[in-house]
Amino acid sequence: MRRLLPFALCLAFAVPVRAADMNITVEIPTLKVSEYHRPYVAVWIERDNATVANLAVWYEMKKGDGEGTKWLKDMRQWWRRGGRDQTMPIDGVSGATRPAGQHQLHFTDGKAPLGTLAPGHYELVVEAAREVGGHDTQRIAFDWPAKTPQHLFAKGGEELGQISLDINP
Repeated sequence: MRRLLPFALCLAFAVPVRAADMNITVEIPTLKVSEYHRPYVAVWIERDNATVANLAVWYEMKKGDGEGTKWLKDMRQWWRRGGRDQTMPIDGVSGATRPAGQHQLHFTDGKAPLGTLAPGHYELVVEAAREVGGHDTQRIAFDWPAKTPQHLFAKGGEELGQISLDINP
């Protein structure tokens, strides 16, 4: 018994403490249009109408002359809330446009780009704009940190499909 107690205590302290995590699914719908361009998409967290964290920015990156960045301002809300102050590409945040389908994003509390969110009420914002197409913005309100697992969602319009937010404490 004396030998088992120190071993049990070591195991108890060796189990890692799990940080809260956030999983986001962004659906880009298939559109039947004559001239299709992949949408530019921005995903960020707001508090009191101010950007707290940029989570993803998908835009045309193939052009070596940076021409793709000039269309970022078509994502009007993201652009006004701080996008214009960013130097693209943002390490760990920006990436190429995505095809139609569901796209997963995973973030852990304390790690970039989520960082450490202070406790409070926030909004996840997803905005999409497409050349020769439309514009769509969806918001999901949530509280951080979550005391219980949360599954929240918003249904997009033409440029965005279903957006889901899963938060695990």
